[in-house]
Amino acid sequence: MNNPYCPVKGKIIGVKDETSNIKTFKLKLDRNIPFKTGQFVELTIPGIGEAPFTPSSNPKIEDAMDVTIMKVGRVTSILHNMEMGDEVAARGPYGMGYPLKDFEAKDVLIVGGGVGLAPLRSLIFALLNERKKYKRLVVKYGARSPKDIVYKDLIKEWANSKDIELEVTVDMGDETWKGNVGLITTLIKKDMGVDTGNSVAIVCGPPIMMKFATFKLIDVGYQPRNIHLSMEKNMSCGFGKCGHCRIGPYYACKDGPVFTYDKLSNLHSIWE
Repeated sequence: MNNPYCPVKGKIIGVKDETSNIKTFKLKLDRNIPFKTGQFVELTIPGIGEAPFTPSSNPKIEDAMDVTIMKVGRVTSILHNMEMGDEVAARGPYGMGYPLKDFEAKDVLIVGGGVGLAPLRSLIFALLNERKKYKRLVVKYGARSPKDIVYKDLIKEWANSKDIELEVTVDMGDETWKGNVGLITTLIKKDMGVDTGNSVAIVCGPPIMMKFATFKLIDVGYQPRNIHLSMEKNMSCGFGKCGHCRIGPYYACKDGPVFTYDKLSNLHSIWE
Protein backbone atom coordinates (compact mmCIF):
# COMPACT_ATOMS: atom_id res chain seq x y z
CA MET A 1 0.00 0.00 0.00
CA ASN A 2 1.33 3.45 -0.92
CA ASN A 3 2.18 5.66 2.05
CA PRO A 4 1.09 9.28 1.37
CA TYR A 5 3.51 10.52 4.05
CA CYS A 6 6.58 8.97 2.42
CA PRO A 7 8.20 11.12 -0.30
CA VAL A 8 8.33 9.63 -3.79
CA LYS A 9 11.61 10.24 -5.60
CA GLY A 10 11.63 11.91 -8.97
CA LYS A 11 13.33 14.33 -11.33
CA ILE A 12 12.71 17.67 -12.96
CA ILE A 13 11.99 17.03 -16.65
CA GLY A 14 11.07 20.55 -17.67
CA VAL A 15 11.49 24.17 -16.53
CA LYS A 16 9.65 27.16 -17.97
CA ASP A 17 10.17 30.80 -16.99
CA GLU A 18 6.77 32.41 -16.49
CA THR A 19 7.96 35.79 -15.13
CA SER A 20 11.16 37.14 -13.60
CA ASN A 21 10.44 35.34 -10.32
CA ILE A 22 7.97 32.57 -11.24
CA LYS A 23 8.80 29.25 -12.91
CA THR A 24 6.82 26.16 -13.81
CA PHE A 25 8.56 22.86 -13.12
CA LYS A 26 7.47 19.61 -14.74
CA LEU A 27 8.16 16.61 -12.49
CA LYS A 28 8.43 12.94 -13.32
CA LEU A 29 8.09 10.83 -10.17
CA ASP A 30 9.08 7.20 -9.71
CA ARG A 31 5.45 6.54 -8.78
CA ASN A 32 2.52 8.59 -9.97
CA ILE A 33 0.73 10.73 -7.37
CA PRO A 34 -2.84 11.16 -8.66
CA PHE A 35 -4.48 14.28 -7.23
CA LYS A 36 -7.81 16.04 -7.27
CA THR A 37 -7.67 19.62 -8.48
CA GLY A 38 -7.16 21.90 -5.47
CA GLN A 39 -5.22 19.37 -3.40
CA PHE A 40 -1.55 20.02 -2.61
CA VAL A 41 1.72 18.11 -2.32
CA GLU A 42 4.84 18.64 -0.26
CA LEU A 43 7.73 19.09 -2.68
CA THR A 44 11.10 18.02 -1.30
CA ILE A 45 14.60 19.08 -2.22
CA PRO A 46 16.74 16.22 -0.81
CA GLY A 47 18.97 17.42 2.00
CA ILE A 48 17.45 20.92 1.97
CA GLY A 49 13.79 20.88 2.96
CA GLU A 50 10.26 20.85 1.61
CA ALA A 51 7.38 23.23 0.94
CA PRO A 52 3.71 22.86 -0.03
CA PHE A 53 2.53 23.53 -3.57
CA THR A 54 -0.75 22.95 -5.36
CA PRO A 55 -0.16 21.20 -8.70
CA SER A 56 -0.96 23.42 -11.68
CA SER A 57 -1.32 20.62 -14.22
CA ASN A 58 -4.32 18.74 -15.54
CA PRO A 59 -5.33 16.15 -12.91
CA LYS A 60 -6.28 13.83 -15.77
CA ILE A 61 -2.59 13.54 -16.71
CA GLU A 62 -0.96 11.31 -14.11
CA ASP A 63 2.46 10.47 -15.58
CA ALA A 64 3.86 13.97 -14.91
CA MET A 65 3.03 16.89 -12.65
CA ASP A 66 3.46 20.65 -13.06
CA VAL A 67 4.09 22.94 -10.12
CA THR A 68 4.33 26.70 -10.62
CA ILE A 69 6.53 28.34 -8.01
CA MET A 70 7.32 31.92 -7.04
CA LYS A 71 10.75 32.61 -5.58
CA VAL A 72 9.95 33.93 -2.10
CA GLY A 73 12.14 32.06 0.40
CA ARG A 74 15.01 29.63 0.96
CA VAL A 75 13.47 26.48 -0.53
CA THR A 76 11.92 28.24 -3.49
CA SER A 77 15.15 30.15 -4.20
CA ILE A 78 17.06 26.87 -4.35
CA LEU A 79 14.36 25.37 -6.57
CA HIS A 80 14.69 28.29 -8.97
CA ASN A 81 18.37 27.44 -9.41
CA MET A 82 17.64 23.79 -10.23
CA GLU A 83 17.65 22.42 -13.77
CA MET A 84 16.32 19.55 -15.83
CA GLY A 85 17.55 16.23 -14.47
CA ASP A 86 17.94 17.44 -10.90
CA GLU A 87 16.44 15.17 -8.25
CA VAL A 88 13.41 16.09 -6.17
CA ALA A 89 10.74 14.19 -4.27
CA ALA A 90 7.09 14.72 -3.43
CA ARG A 91 4.57 13.36 -0.96
CA GLY A 92 0.82 13.58 -0.90
CA PRO A 93 -1.67 14.53 -2.13
CA TYR A 94 -3.23 16.19 0.90
CA GLY A 95 -6.31 18.20 1.70
CA MET A 96 -9.66 18.72 0.09
CA GLY A 97 -9.87 19.70 -3.55
CA TYR A 98 -12.45 21.78 -5.36
CA PRO A 99 -15.91 20.16 -5.07
CA LEU A 100 -16.52 19.83 -8.80
CA LYS A 101 -19.79 17.96 -8.26
CA ASP A 102 -21.22 21.08 -6.60
CA PHE A 103 -20.28 23.16 -9.64
CA GLU A 104 -22.33 21.14 -12.12
CA ALA A 105 -25.17 22.89 -13.98
CA LYS A 106 -23.98 26.25 -12.62
CA ASP A 107 -22.11 29.29 -13.89
CA VAL A 108 -18.51 29.08 -12.68
CA LEU A 109 -16.66 32.34 -12.02
CA ILE A 110 -12.92 32.03 -11.41
CA VAL A 111 -11.03 35.00 -9.94
CA GLY A 112 -7.24 34.78 -9.81
CA GLY A 113 -4.39 37.10 -8.96
CA GLY A 114 -0.70 36.72 -9.74
CA VAL A 115 0.70 33.25 -9.12
CA GLY A 116 -2.70 32.37 -7.65
CA LEU A 117 -3.58 31.35 -11.18
CA ALA A 118 -1.47 28.18 -10.63
CA PRO A 119 -4.09 26.14 -8.69
CA LEU A 120 -6.77 27.70 -10.89
CA ARG A 121 -4.95 26.49 -14.02
CA SER A 122 -5.46 22.94 -12.78
CA LEU A 123 -9.10 23.70 -11.98
CA ILE A 124 -9.74 25.16 -15.43
CA PHE A 125 -8.21 22.06 -17.04
CA ALA A 126 -10.47 19.87 -14.88
CA LEU A 127 -13.56 21.86 -15.86
CA LEU A 128 -12.63 21.70 -19.53
CA ASN A 129 -12.20 17.92 -19.26
CA GLU A 130 -15.97 17.71 -18.74
CA ARG A 131 -17.06 21.08 -20.11
CA LYS A 132 -20.67 20.07 -20.83
CA LYS A 133 -21.38 19.57 -17.12
CA TYR A 134 -21.05 23.29 -16.40
CA LYS A 135 -22.77 26.39 -17.71
CA ARG A 136 -20.72 29.56 -18.28
CA LEU A 137 -17.03 29.42 -17.44
CA VAL A 138 -15.87 32.96 -16.69
CA VAL A 139 -12.27 33.72 -15.75
CA LYS A 140 -11.08 37.05 -14.33
CA TYR A 141 -7.32 37.37 -13.86
CA GLY A 142 -5.20 40.20 -12.54
CA ALA A 143 -1.44 40.78 -12.46
CA ARG A 144 0.76 43.62 -11.30
CA SER A 145 1.96 44.44 -14.82
CA PRO A 146 1.97 42.82 -18.28
CA LYS A 147 5.38 41.31 -17.50
CA ASP A 148 3.95 39.66 -14.37
CA ILE A 149 1.24 37.71 -16.19
CA VAL A 150 1.82 33.97 -15.84
CA TYR A 151 0.99 31.39 -18.53
CA LYS A 152 1.08 34.03 -21.27
CA ASP A 153 0.74 31.50 -24.11
CA LEU A 154 -2.07 29.65 -22.37
CA ILE A 155 -3.93 32.89 -21.65
CA LYS A 156 -3.82 33.71 -25.37
CA GLU A 157 -5.25 30.25 -26.07
CA TRP A 158 -8.01 30.72 -23.50
CA ALA A 159 -8.82 34.16 -24.88
CA ASN A 160 -9.58 32.55 -28.24
CA SER A 161 -11.53 29.62 -26.80
CA LYS A 162 -15.30 29.39 -27.14
CA ASP A 163 -15.41 27.46 -23.86
CA ILE A 164 -14.01 30.24 -21.65
CA GLU A 165 -14.91 33.91 -21.17
CA LEU A 166 -11.60 35.46 -20.14
CA GLU A 167 -10.81 38.99 -19.01
CA VAL A 168 -7.38 40.13 -17.83
CA THR A 169 -6.39 43.29 -15.98
CA VAL A 170 -3.09 44.75 -14.77
CA ASP A 171 -2.46 47.18 -11.94
CA MET A 172 -0.05 49.16 -14.10
CA GLY A 173 -0.04 49.09 -17.90
CA ASP A 174 2.75 49.87 -20.33
CA GLU A 175 3.00 50.88 -23.98
CA THR A 176 2.26 47.30 -25.10
CA TRP A 177 -0.86 46.78 -22.99
CA LYS A 178 -4.26 47.24 -24.66
CA GLY A 179 -6.44 45.64 -21.98
CA ASN A 180 -8.01 46.80 -18.72
CA VAL A 181 -5.92 48.69 -16.19
CA GLY A 182 -7.03 48.45 -12.58
CA LEU A 183 -7.31 46.07 -9.66
CA ILE A 184 -9.00 42.71 -10.11
CA THR A 185 -12.06 44.05 -8.31
CA THR A 186 -12.75 46.31 -11.31
CA LEU A 187 -13.62 43.17 -13.28
CA ILE A 188 -16.19 41.94 -10.76
CA LYS A 189 -19.44 43.63 -11.68
CA LYS A 190 -23.17 43.10 -11.41
CA ASP A 191 -23.43 43.10 -15.19
CA MET A 192 -20.91 40.26 -15.74
CA GLY A 193 -23.81 38.18 -17.02
CA VAL A 194 -23.40 35.36 -14.52
CA ASP A 195 -26.47 34.16 -12.66
CA THR A 196 -25.31 34.77 -9.08
CA GLY A 197 -28.27 32.76 -7.81
CA ASN A 198 -27.00 29.71 -9.70
CA SER A 199 -23.28 30.28 -9.70
CA VAL A 200 -20.14 29.50 -7.73
CA ALA A 201 -17.08 31.72 -7.46
CA ILE A 202 -13.54 30.50 -6.86
CA VAL A 203 -10.86 32.89 -5.63
CA CYS A 204 -7.09 32.36 -5.36
CA GLY A 205 -4.27 34.87 -5.08
CA PRO A 206 -2.44 37.09 -2.58
CA PRO A 207 -4.35 37.47 0.71
CA ILE A 208 -5.18 41.16 0.20
CA MET A 209 -6.51 40.44 -3.28
CA MET A 210 -8.61 37.53 -2.00
CA LYS A 211 -10.02 39.71 0.77
CA PHE A 212 -11.31 42.50 -1.44
CA ALA A 213 -12.36 40.17 -4.27
CA THR A 214 -14.47 38.23 -1.77
CA PHE A 215 -16.10 41.40 -0.47
CA LYS A 216 -16.82 42.51 -4.04
CA LEU A 217 -18.36 39.14 -4.89
CA ILE A 218 -20.73 39.53 -1.96
CA ASP A 219 -21.55 43.05 -3.12
CA VAL A 220 -22.61 41.77 -6.55
CA GLY A 221 -24.85 39.08 -5.11
CA TYR A 222 -22.84 35.96 -4.24
CA GLN A 223 -23.71 34.10 -1.05
CA PRO A 224 -20.74 33.25 1.23
CA ARG A 225 -21.51 29.52 0.88
CA ASN A 226 -20.95 29.81 -2.88
CA ILE A 227 -17.54 31.50 -2.66
CA HIS A 228 -14.67 29.01 -2.61
CA LEU A 229 -11.31 30.22 -1.30
CA SER A 230 -7.95 28.52 -1.71
CA MET A 231 -6.21 29.28 1.60
CA GLU A 232 -2.48 28.82 1.14
CA LYS A 233 -1.23 28.68 4.72
CA ASN A 234 1.97 27.21 6.19
CA MET A 235 0.99 23.60 5.58
CA SER A 236 3.96 21.68 6.94
CA CYS A 237 3.02 18.18 8.06
CA GLY A 238 0.01 17.64 5.79
CA PHE A 239 -2.21 15.84 8.28
CA GLY A 240 -3.23 18.35 10.94
CA LYS A 241 -0.66 17.59 13.64
CA CYS A 242 1.92 20.39 13.59
CA GLY A 243 -0.66 23.16 13.90
CA HIS A 244 1.17 25.64 11.64
CA CYS A 245 -1.75 26.02 9.23
CA ARG A 246 -4.55 26.38 11.76
CA ILE A 247 -7.43 28.68 10.82
CA GLY A 248 -9.76 28.92 13.80
CA PRO A 249 -11.08 25.37 14.35
CA TYR A 250 -9.74 24.19 10.98
CA TYR A 251 -6.43 23.02 9.56
CA ALA A 252 -5.76 24.17 6.02
CA CYS A 253 -3.82 20.99 5.24
CA LYS A 254 -6.59 18.62 6.34
CA ASP A 255 -9.89 20.53 6.18
CA GLY A 256 -8.82 22.70 3.23
CA PRO A 257 -6.98 24.28 1.54
CA VAL A 258 -10.29 24.94 -0.24
CA PHE A 259 -12.93 26.48 2.05
CA THR A 260 -16.24 28.18 1.41
CA TYR A 261 -16.30 31.70 2.81
CA ASP A 262 -19.23 31.00 5.14
CA LYS A 263 -16.94 28.73 7.19
CA LEU A 264 -14.31 31.44 7.65
CA SER A 265 -16.19 34.75 7.61
CA ASN A 266 -16.45 35.05 11.41
CA LEU A 267 -12.83 34.12 12.08
CA HIS A 268 -10.16 36.72 12.79
CA SER A 269 -7.05 37.22 10.72
CA ILE A 270 -7.95 34.81 7.92
CA TRP A 271 -6.34 37.12 5.36
CA GLU A 272 -2.94 37.28 7.05
